[in-house]
Amino acid sequence: MAAETSAVWPEIEKAEKENRRELVLQGAAVDEKIKTSDGIHPRLYSLNLLNYLEISQCPSLRVIHVNIKNLSHLQSLILCRNKISSVPKSIGELKSLKVLDLSVNELQALPEEICSLSELTTLNVSCNSIATLPDGLSCCTKLSSINVGKNALVCLPEDLCSSKLELLNTVIASENIIEQLSSDIHNLSALKVLDLSSNKLSEIPFELADCPKLKDINFKGNKLKDKRLEKMVNGCQTKSVLEYLRVGGRGKGKGKQLDAEGAEQSDRNRNVSKKKNASKQRNKKEEDAVDDLQKMVVKILHISDSPSAITVKVSPQVKDVRPYIVCCIVKGMNLKPGNALKRFLAAQTKLHDDICAKRTTATIATHDLSLLKAPLQYDARPPDVLRIVPLGRKEVKAGDLLKMLQQEADEQRKQKKRQNVSGLHKYLQLLDGKDHYPCLVDADGHVISFPPITNSDRTKMKKTTQEIFLEVTSSMSLQTCKDIMDTLIIKMAELNKFTFDNREETGSDDETDPASSPATDGLASAELTVVQVKVVDMEGNLKVLYPSKTDLTTDVSHLSIIR
Repeated sequence: MAAETSAVWPEIEKAEKENRRELVLQGAAVDEKIKTSDGIHPRLYSLNLLNYLEISQCPSLRVIHVNIKNLSHLQSLILCRNKISSVPKSIGELKSLKVLDLSVNELQALPEEICSLSELTTLNVSCNSIATLPDGLSCCTKLSSINVGKNALVCLPEDLCSSKLELLNTVIASENIIEQLSSDIHNLSALKVLDLSSNKLSEIPFELADCPKLKDINFKGNKLKDKRLEKMVNGCQTKSVLEYLRVGGRGKGKGKQLDAEGAEQSDRNRNVSKKKNASKQRNKKEEDAVDDLQKMVVKILHISDSPSAITVKVSPQVKDVRPYIVCCIVKGMNLKPGNALKRFLAAQTKLHDDICAKRTTATIATHDLSLLKAPLQYDARPPDVLRIVPLGRKEVKAGDLLKMLQQEADEQRKQKKRQNVSGLHKYLQLLDGKDHYPCLVDADGHVISFPPITNSDRTKMKKTTQEIFLEVTSSMSLQTCKDIMDTLIIKMAELNKFTFDNREETGSDDETDPASSPATDGLASAELTVVQVKVVDMEGNLKVLYPSKTDLTTDVSHLSIIR
C-alpha cells in the first residue's frame, strides 16, 4: 500500500473535499500512480461516504487492501480489468454492498466471507482462474445475477441451486470445465437465463424443465451423450429443448434408460395423454374465452407499424453521468374519469420509492406525447447551460435548481428534526461532482426531462393526455431500466383495467377537455398499446429497442401480451 506520507491523489482529495458518493479511478494515468505509489493511496479508505467505487483498467493493481472494509456505505464495488490475484476476507464487512464486479483479473479463489454479503444482488467474477466457488452463496438471498464465465470451475456449488435464492434470475458459467449440472437446478424459481456453453457436460438434467420462468438457455459446445439433444442445444431452440427434457428425452424416462417394452408403453401413455389434453382443451374453450374478457391486455406495436414512432439519439457525453435509457409510447390509457390521473401519478411515486429506491436505482419520467416534438436526444450538458421549466416552476438553470432543492431539503430536515438523509437528499447527491447533467431534449431544443431531478412542465401529464411517452434512466444497467419499465407498464394495465371496470364519471376540473363528448370519455376496452421506441447512438447504430421479444415476458396470470 502507498505510504501515508506520499502526496494525496487529486481525485481522492477532491472526493474528500466535496463529500462525493461516487469515485471512478481508471486508465493509464491512474495505473501509473498505482505503480509508482506501490498501490492505492491509503486516504481512499477514509472516504466512508462513498456508495460507488470503481477502479478499473489498471494492470498494476494486484491487491485489494484489507482497509476496504472501512468503506461501509459502499453499494457498488467495481474492480474489473486489473491484475488482482486475491480478495481480502474483510470484504465480507461491506454489509451494504449490492454489486461486486471482479471480472478480468487473476483470481484463483474467492474468500468464504463473500457469502456474508446479505445485500448482494450482482456478482461478476468472469474471466479469472477460479477453480471453486465458496460454499454458502445461498446466504446471499438477494442475489439476482451471477457471472462466473471463463474460469476453471469443475462444478457449481450445490447451494447455488438452493430454493433460498428465490430472486436469482441469471446464471452465466460459460467456458469452464464443468462436468455436471445438479438436478436441484429446478429450485431456482426465478431463473430466466442459464448459460453453460463450452463446458464438459455430458448430460442435462431433465429437472431443468421445471424452472417456471426459464426463457434463455445456452448449452452449446458441450459433448452430450444424447446427440439429438446436442443438435437441439446447438440450434438454440430453448423451447424445444425444455419440452424434450420435460418428457424425458428420446429413449429416456426421467433420466433412466428404458427397455424396448418400456419405451413402447411410454409412447402409448403419451398418446393417451395427448388425447385427454385435447379433450380438456376443447372443454375449456368457453371458460378461456370468458377468462380472456377479465384479463388485462397489452398489445405491442412494432416501430415500423406506427406513424407516431420516435427515435432517441444518445450522445457520448452521457457515458460518465447516466448512460442507460429505455423509452416507449403507451396508447389507450384513460386518465379522464374520476381520480384516474391521480392514481397514475401516485403509482409512479410509489414505484420511485420502492423498486427505484428513492430514484437512486432508476428514474421514471412520463410525458404527454402531443406536447413534445421528435426526434429526441439524450444528452449531458453543463449545469449553467442546461435550462428547464421544472414542474410547477419557472425556467431555471439546472445548477440553480439543484441549489434551491438542496435548500428546501435542508429546511425540511431541520423542521422535522431529522439527522438522517432524506429521500430527496439521496437523489440530489447522485449528481454530486458531475461536470455535466443528463437531459432529454426534443427537436425544438426544449429540455423535457432532467433525471433524476424533474420533468418539464411543458410536457406535463393531464387528464386529456391520450398518448404517453415513457422514459426510464439509470446509471446501474440497461436491464435495470427494462425491468422497471416492465413493472410500470404492468401497473398501468392494472390501473386502466380498474378505471374501465369501475366506470367512474369524468371529472370537471380545469384539466378536462370541455369539448369532449360523453361517448369518448369512457373506454371501449381496457386494452393498452405499447409502441416500440428505438434508442440509437449519434451514428444511428442501435443501442436498444423496447419492448423487444424478451421484454414484458411476465408470468402475471391475468395479463395477456399480444405481439
